[in-house]
Amino acid sequence: MNRGTGYRRQAWWNDALTRGRAAALASVAMAALIGSPAPAVAQGLNIIRDTEIEEILNAYAKPLLEAGNIAPESITIRLISDESINAFVTRGNQMFIHTGLLLAAKNANEVIGVIAHETGHIAGGHAISFGDGVAVASTTALLATLLGVVAGVASGNPDVGMAMALGGQGTAQRMLFAFSRGQESSADQFAIRALEQTQQSPKGLYEFFNRLAGQELLITDRQDPYVRTHPLNRERMGAVNFAVQNSAYSNKPADPELDRLHRRTVAKLFAFLKPQMTTFQKYPESDKSPEARYAQSIAFYRRGQMKDALPVIDGLIKEFPKDAYYWELKGQMLLENSRIEEAIVAYRETAKLLPKAPLILVSTAHAMIESGDPAYAKEAQGALQAALRQDPEDPFAWDLAAKSYLQSDQAGMSAYAASERALLLGQFGDVIRYSREAERLLEKGTPTWYRLQDIKVTAQNYLQEMMEKRRR
Repeated sequence: MNRGTGYRRQAWWNDALTRGRAAALASVAMAALIGSPAPAVAQGLNIIRDTEIEEILNAYAKPLLEAGNIAPESITIRLISDESINAFVTRGNQMFIHTGLLLAAKNANEVIGVIAHETGHIAGGHAISFGDGVAVASTTALLATLLGVVAGVASGNPDVGMAMALGGQGTAQRMLFAFSRGQESSADQFAIRALEQTQQSPKGLYEFFNRLAGQELLITDRQDPYVRTHPLNRERMGAVNFAVQNSAYSNKPADPELDRLHRRTVAKLFAFLKPQMTTFQKYPESDKSPEARYAQSIAFYRRGQMKDALPVIDGLIKEFPKDAYYWELKGQMLLENSRIEEAIVAYRETAKLLPKAPLILVSTAHAMIESGDPAYAKEAQGALQAALRQDPEDPFAWDLAAKSYLQSDQAGMSAYAASERALLLGQFGDVIRYSREAERLLEKGTPTWYRLQDIKVTAQNYLQEMMEKRRR
């Protein structure tokens, strides 16, 4: 989606057409790009990380991926904090799900149906081939615009150019939607097969689509993005409905454990994302279900009412002492209220129950580093090293590592960790400064020293490239 590029290319013809007509053409050109099953992940998306919800989504996806001969560990599922209903996949086997979709889903089966469909896009390589479709449509649109400008100038009538350009843009849009429709049908067929192979009902997928189908008649601004990026039509709905009517698993009762996980996901997201008053309306204190108490504790905590929040989460921990996520929430509450030593106790329990979860390990180390006590340094560094082995592109973890090494008088390692963080954030001047400092302090010939050479060369190459661009 080269929206910015499109505007730059069109800037030169404002003399031939009025600015208003130019804006209209630009708008049509942009509309031609809508319908992608794999929109580019734009900068500024509010991606949120939560070990619990990511693990639940991965559990939903695992059997579907295996049904498609896709290694589950090769797929990354991430949450986007956005109240609209949407989900999409991108290059690199990444799947993104809006929080709005999870909150709108009636049950786990609907979420699983959507994941099955998105997995179909991955299995079909649509996130890769879609770029080719955009390229063809964009070329058609651009040629139409150029021809329209020439015709308008030659005839002295800008309306002639406008008509030609609009006609070409419409052709490009139809080309792209045809490309997208084929992919959507293919992804639906994969979803139906995967659900059948995993002995799950296709009803969730149909019911989810059916609720969104009415939005086709709404103006674009009022549609959820899922309708625009996954255009629904009668044929698609008919195919999924046929599967519902013919599947041996259509009336299979929902898995109680999956629906419990869905209720818990909704409660957690709702409590963290919605106003606290709204949370208590949905989950009144008279509701003693685990998910309701989970939501209540979060709402109390967000209000700053720790005297009310802690007893609720402590009650859940007493009832479910092996539930790592209740311990995690307690640790977060305590850490953010400067009750550091108590937070360390809670996070240690969490890490004991989830010893391989990077975000949990980072949070545990965070509490220890916030204490300022060097006695925790070795334990914190061990947790961060384990986390970074799994997720080496976490700048916050590298920042914590730099602080922890400084607390334990390891200035060279601190500078090294700071250079890794700066590299991830694109702060190349800092990369050079920190890597030189680390290189001066660390033993030559060690793996860390060789890694510093790579970091420094990467930063130097980037800075050199930027200087050359400025000279042009």
